[in-house]
Amino acid sequence: MFYITRKFHFSASHRVYDPKLSDEDNFKRYGKCSNPNGHGHNYEMDVTVAGEVDPLVGYVMDLTELKLLVEKIIINKVDHKNLNLDVDFMSGVLPSTENIAFSFWNQLEEKINSPGRKLYSIKIRETVNNSVEYKGNN
Repeated sequence: MFYITRKFHFSASHRVYDPKLSDEDNFKRYGKCSNPNGHGHNYEMDVTVAGEVDPLVGYVMDLTELKLLVEKIIINKVDHKNLNLDVDFMSGVLPSTENIAFSFWNQLEEKINSPGRKLYSIKIRETVNNSVEYKGNN
């Protein structure tokens, strides 16, 4: 089994809050991430695909194909956007890094998986100190 990874970057803002709670209770739960005006990050994301090398082409998946796919499905929709307000597939989702990774997975899995390969993981670095990795049902 081989694992190929492509790195992506995007900048986005969000507000981590529960609309059922008051601003004060949101601050107690989420701290400064619940700022009513939101806040932003310069995210890094690794998308990893697992599979066997296709003997006809010599690799698991064409990395340019992966790049174009992720840019179309994810990056073009989230870069320089507010995740709470501007991204259709994030509507109603509390935009924690865990939920962002899960939502991205749901957008990509069906498009990447094919005989001989599958989406293996999505790793999102929100800051140099904080990251989340989601591996679906792997």
